[in-house]
Amino acid sequence: MRRHALVLLTLPALLIPAAGCSKRKAEGGSVKLDGSSTVFLISAAVAESYKKDKGGDASVGASGTGGGFKKFCRGEIDMAGASRPIKGTEIEECKKNNVEWIELPVAYDGLAVVVNPKNTWVDHFTVEELKKMWAPEAQGSITNWSQIRDGWPDRPLRLSGAGVDSGTYDYFTQAIVGKEHSSRGDFAQSEDDNTLVQAVSSDENALAFFGFAYYAENKDKLRVVPIDDGKADNGAGPIAPSPESIVDGTYQPLSRPIFVYVSVNAAKKPEVDKFVTYYLDQAAALAQRVGYVGLPAKIGELAKERYKARKTGSIFTGGSQVGVTLEALLSAEGAGS
Repeated sequence: MRRHALVLLTLPALLIPAAGCSKRKAEGGSVKLDGSSTVFLISAAVAESYKKDKGGDASVGASGTGGGFKKFCRGEIDMAGASRPIKGTEIEECKKNNVEWIELPVAYDGLAVVVNPKNTWVDHFTVEELKKMWAPEAQGSITNWSQIRDGWPDRPLRLSGAGVDSGTYDYFTQAIVGKEHSSRGDFAQSEDDNTLVQAVSSDENALAFFGFAYYAENKDKLRVVPIDDGKADNGAGPIAPSPESIVDGTYQPLSRPIFVYVSVNAAKKPEVDKFVTYYLDQAAALAQRVGYVGLPAKIGELAKERYKARKTGSIFTGGSQVGVTLEALLSAEGAGS
């Protein structure tokens, strides 16, 4: 757990280490934030910088996107980190508990599909090949690499991925299978991306998906596989994830924005307002520092305007959406107007 261990060592007052991201709890601090283990890396970096620069405290946990929204919609935390947009069921739960919220994009991420460096047969995947591996009907039937593409070896296919409470899982299944929260169930799940890194780095028959930052941190242990979405408008042929291909949208369909959600009532508290304002000011630089792609300046300004105007509701239609751009959605909404 190299990356998370580093954050924990530099943020002793903010976090209590535990075996995995989904179990990690935080205590202390006047601002409470929990949720996505993907967004955790950015939020923890912001909290550390905020304490150093402003002397303020924030507690940061990583119970997963779904777990974070459960706490958020019960009014237990001020902010939720999310690696996908809020779902309709979560919107209803917040409404039931009179929790109004502001949706704020903070960075871009790409989901990396990785294999062991000793895997010599995979040069790229098509979306259809990934769907063949991950669709619900693949359970118990697609178990061998040779079943994915002619010419690939007769070797066991061992799959790992984000846990089913994760926004990363939701987005991946929407993008690849075509339906959020729909996949085979016989794969190794973990909310701790470092566990997934270990699963692939120790097994040449393994494959996993997780956020690009964890691949970037472990390039010496993994090989990222380019994806061909079969659409000419996203660039010709297979595209590998990189900061450039994620932000320009050519790495499809596995590029996505990631978010924090802020309670309107919490934002009325000076300490929360100051922290959110600082978060939006520093997000681009700190996201890049921890391996994500900072928002372009124009989108960052639109997010700041959205917060300043206390614009509630989502720019999405409820849950993961593939192939949309933040600039178009925020501009169409007229954020801050």
